Amino acid sequence: MANLQALVHALVLLGLALSCTATTYTVGDNSGWDISSDLESWPVGKKFVVGDVLLFQYSSSNSVNEVTKENFDGCNTTKYLQTWTNGNSSVPLTTPGMIYFVSGNQLYCLGGMKLQVNVQNNANSTAGAPLAGGPSSMPQPTSKSNDPSTTSSGFVHGGRDPLVLAFIGFMAAVLWMV
Repeated sequence: MANLQALVHALVLLGLALSCTATTYTVGDNSGWDISSDLESWPVGKKFVVGDVLLFQYSSSNSVNEVTKENFDGCNTTKYLQTWTNGNSSVPLTTPGMIYFVSGNQLYCLGGMKLQVNVQNNANSTAGAPLAGGPSSMPQPTSKSNDPSTTSSGFVHGGRDPLVLAFIGFMAAVLWMV
């Protein structure tokens, strides 16, 4: 019986190790992804880590483009890595390093509507791993705020494979004790 209790405790610790907290940041706070937002100073004082999510909220006449540093510096809005156009875009931060965003409207970009974010590696995540549950499980905001309560906990990285292995280990241990 003591072995079973130790195994249950080990599984609980494994579950805690696999879970992490992701912070959801609304870009531009209450102003959103807008020409009036001070996007140059917005990231100051924030620590972005792999697993966090950037929420871009903007009008239907605008868009968000992820670009290279060269295209960021020159406000090149035609050569992008990814683009979002739905007015309410969740962008998961999946790899460490600098990430660059510009408005899809070149005049807005030239007016300062661009953002660079330094993403740090998260010790609890696997860099580049897809988010468990896919994009449909991303939080969907309803208002422009950067309230710390907009965080979500759960299995951000790791997926189901470690859980399956833990279950198999648990079953093997139970069978071994019988």
